[in-house]
Amino acid sequence: MTGVRHKRSRLERRKRHVRRKVLGTPNRPRLSVYRSLKHMYAQVVDDLSGRTLASASTLSKEVHDEVASTGNRDAAARVGRLLAERARQAGVEAVRFDRGGRKFHGRVKALAEAAREAGLRF
Repeated sequence: MTGVRHKRSRLERRKRHVRRKVLGTPNRPRLSVYRSLKHMYAQVVDDLSGRTLASASTLSKEVHDEVASTGNRDAAARVGRLLAERARQAGVEAVRFDRGGRKFHGRVKALAEAAREAGLRF
C-alpha cells in the first residue's frame, strides 16, 4: 500500500505546484481537469468569486450516450468540445489551463485540444 500512497502524494505535490501559478479570474477563469481511471471531469472556475461557470464530464448525458468507453481519448475530446460550448454560452472566451498535476499527454491533451478547436483560447 505504501507505493500507492507515495504515488498519490506525488500527484498532490505536482497539483499544488500547478495551482500556485494558475489562478482563475473573472476575465480569464481556470479550466480545471480531473482524470480518473474511468472518467474525465472538467470545469471552468472563477477562483476569486468561487463560482463554477461551466462544467462537463464523461458522465454528462451528451457524452455518455455517444461513446462506447468513457476512459479513452475520444471520450475526453468530446468532454472538451462540450465544455467549450458551455463556457462560450456562459460568456467565457479565454481560460487558464489547470492540468491537475497530470502530464499534458493522452486524455488531458485530447481534452485541451478539443476545447481549443471548439473556440476556447488558452
